[in-house]
Amino acid sequence: MNIKPEAFQSLPAVSKLLALPEVRSLIDLYGKELITFSIRNSIDHFRTTINKGGNPPSNEQIIEMVKDLIKLSSERSLKKVVNATGVIIHTNLGRAPFGNEMLQDSFEILKGYNNLEFDLKSGKRGNRNDHALELLKFLTGAEDILIVNNNAAAVMLILRAFAKGREVIVSRGELIEIGGSFRIPEIMAASDCKMIEVGTTNKTRPEDYKKAITDHTAILFKAHKSNYVIKGFTEEVGIADMVEIGNKSNIPVLYDLGSGLLRANKNKLFKEEPDVRQSLKDGCALVCFSGDKLLGGPQAGIIAGKKTLIAKLKKEPMLRALRVGKVTLALLETACMYYLSEEKLEEKNLIFKIFNRKPEEIKKAAINLQKELKKNKITTEIVESIGQCGGGTLPDGEIPSYSVVIKNESSNKIRSDFAERMYSDLLLHTKPVMAVLKKGNIYFDLLTISDDEIPELVKTINDVYKKITNLKS
Repeated sequence: MNIKPEAFQSLPAVSKLLALPEVRSLIDLYGKELITFSIRNSIDHFRTTINKGGNPPSNEQIIEMVKDLIKLSSERSLKKVVNATGVIIHTNLGRAPFGNEMLQDSFEILKGYNNLEFDLKSGKRGNRNDHALELLKFLTGAEDILIVNNNAAAVMLILRAFAKGREVIVSRGELIEIGGSFRIPEIMAASDCKMIEVGTTNKTRPEDYKKAITDHTAILFKAHKSNYVIKGFTEEVGIADMVEIGNKSNIPVLYDLGSGLLRANKNKLFKEEPDVRQSLKDGCALVCFSGDKLLGGPQAGIIAGKKTLIAKLKKEPMLRALRVGKVTLALLETACMYYLSEEKLEEKNLIFKIFNRKPEEIKKAAINLQKELKKNKITTEIVESIGQCGGGTLPDGEIPSYSVVIKNESSNKIRSDFAERMYSDLLLHTKPVMAVLKKGNIYFDLLTISDDEIPELVKTINDVYKKITNLKS
């Protein structure tokens, strides 16, 4: 590749660009330091482009890139998104959403200072592991509790503490994968223990575990199939039976419950869902689960179980790398406090509030959205839809809902790629909305949209709709 030296020499000096009127106006808005940083990065980008055979940029092209870099640097990348997908615990949208009540109830704790590692009774240094401890012990029935930064960390900490260099027995039907390609076999390998698979994909019996036990067996591992269902010719070993097998050989049972339902709930969606309290009652030595799924709190991994085993985990050097901060503890404690009252749980925990929405309430919200969009001359239709729990929980649970759909009515005014453009432009709006793109139409599921979000949602849809329908096909 023959690159002429003058191509590089044509790149303007930083000082020359800083003197341009358009750039000086940017300096007035964002400060000289950020603009200089963005100009240098832009020139470096175009220098690389030239090196690969590209053409030298104009000043206008460099300034345009500077503006893009300023936007990336000066605007928040983490934004509030209106969830119009009907998926309640949406992994890509932060899992369990927080309601105003939870944030307000946690705010006073987080404002200013708090006693994260200070014992107010003794006046001496305290332990962050003590916060939310008694509350979670009461709610789960556990002898002791340990909180780490997520459930994958909880599994890894347990395996390294009790099974490093030893064998862990697990059913082939429970070699799960969750979001982000996290797989049980990989986490076991990373924990320096040997995984022993038993049974088959669809059938595992008590005898399979019994035959696999050796002097090197450290743990009997059970993983809750929280994000998929195997139906038909199937068989699995329940917790009570696994505990009985483990007790005979003095081997503890670890249950990776994942989804984190603290206790049985009257909602029919949870009829077949295992809960933490019952799992411990059945004799599990340790149960670990997520804080930001069915519990409805922040991202956390909670380990509940026998006091002697938790005590060993608390001494693990790795724990310092996995510990949680004051924000997590404040939100988690608030979320758990709602479980003391069924009424508060359904009123203040947004997960349960959505779970308990009645179909007629959702339909009323859909009619309201349709009415508001009609004022902006946007024609819609209300259709029945099916919501989901999401977040790797209740994979078989269906929640009756209603969606408002803007159909692609092909005409001179409506683009042929209308739904696709609507979907992408809604995400790129200053107030992003995630909708459902299906069969050439755009849907807004009201299950996951609160009444106070509708005015802003209408404005966003109207902005995007006008932008797209005014473009030529």
